[in-house]
Parts: sequence; C-alpha cells; structure tokens
Amino acid sequence: MGAMSPEQIRGFLTEGTRTAKLGTVRRDGTPHVVPVWLILDGDDLLLTTGVDSVKGRAIRRDPRVAACVDDERPPYAFVSITGQASVSQDAAAMLDVATRIAARYVGPERAEQYGRLNSGPGLMLVRITPQRMLSEVDVTGL
Repeated sequence: MGAMSPEQIRGFLTEGTRTAKLGTVRRDGTPHVVPVWLILDGDDLLLTTGVDSVKGRAIRRDPRVAACVDDERPPYAFVSITGQASVSQDAAAMLDVATRIAARYVGPERAEQYGRLNSGPGLMLVRITPQRMLSEVDVTGL
C-alpha cells in the first residue's frame, strides 16, 4: 500500500482506456457522477462534453470538480483528483482534443470520425487543473 509518485500517477492515468468518474454539483446541490473519456495535457485532464449536458451546465455554473480513475483488478489502485475546470468552445482546440481522446478509446483508425462527432456546435472543451491528488497503489496490501 502507498501513494504513487507523480510519474506513476501520470502513467496510471494514461494507461489503456481507463475512464474517469467525474463528479460535479447540480444546481440543487445534489452530486452528479458520470464516466468520461480523457487525455492529459501536462498535469491537466482534458475532456469534451455537451454545453447543455448536466455536467456541462454544472461546470459552467461551478467549476469545482472531482474525478477518480481506478483499476478494478487486484491488487487495485486509484487516483482521486479535485480541481478547477475551465471551458472553451474554440473549434480548433476542441477538434484536436476530441480526436486525441478518440484515438485513445476507439483507436487511430476511427479517431478522426469520432473527433468530429465530439467537437463543434453545442459542445465544449473542459480543462481540469488539479488542486489536490490522492493516490493509492496495491490497495490490498498483499
């Protein structure tokens, strides 16, 4: 059991097709958690979402977010992140990020198609800048 180094965290967050579970707060104060596809840009997490989706509206209203990425296989591990989200509707940046995200999750042969699908009108780019990270590797302690 123990915390991951910054290099281990980066490797963990970029390995394979792990999703993040993104937590936001609805207008009435209730939590909202959904899985999201993401990539890293330095230490920041990047994703796209609909401007009028529950998470899109929540982030625009209150930029405080939490995300957790975990490995569900023994010996288990996770990285939990709290931070601030900023949004952009810059078409070129959104297309670039959406295409890179798609390459990770659906493969390079379909990345361009999915990139166009997940960018453009009605969508936004979300950048999450971590303020605090908690990690644990080998949760079982075996």
